[in-house]
Amino acid sequence: MSVPKRQGPVNYGSHRTVVGAHYGMRDWLSQRVTAVLMALFTLVVLVQVLFTRGPIGYDKWAGIFAAQWMKVLTFSVIAGLLWHVWVGMRDVLMDYVKPVFLRLVLQVFVIVWLTGCAGWAIQVLWRV
Repeated sequence: MSVPKRQGPVNYGSHRTVVGAHYGMRDWLSQRVTAVLMALFTLVVLVQVLFTRGPIGYDKWAGIFAAQWMKVLTFSVIAGLLWHVWVGMRDVLMDYVKPVFLRLVLQVFVIVWLTGCAGWAIQVLWRV
């Protein structure tokens, strides 16, 4: 009794042919880590706002972000937010925009837009 030979690549079970960029787990994890970072930052800002006495005007709001540690934390959150947005937008574009040229154009637009947002956020942050 002989074992029949396989016909072509097997795409199921332990003999599945794996293709692609293999970055799904890294991106999934980066989405979760950046989301936790943004949530913790929100809590830090919320606690500072809640424990500020009196009306919160520009001076008090600027005072919250004046400390160097807060600027560094805010910059880290901005970087995390930009990465979070890029991974999400790239996945949406890869899933729903099938023409390759259009997808590439939209991805370049997203990169340029996010780079501009990063520059603007840094300018605002270090102007305070």
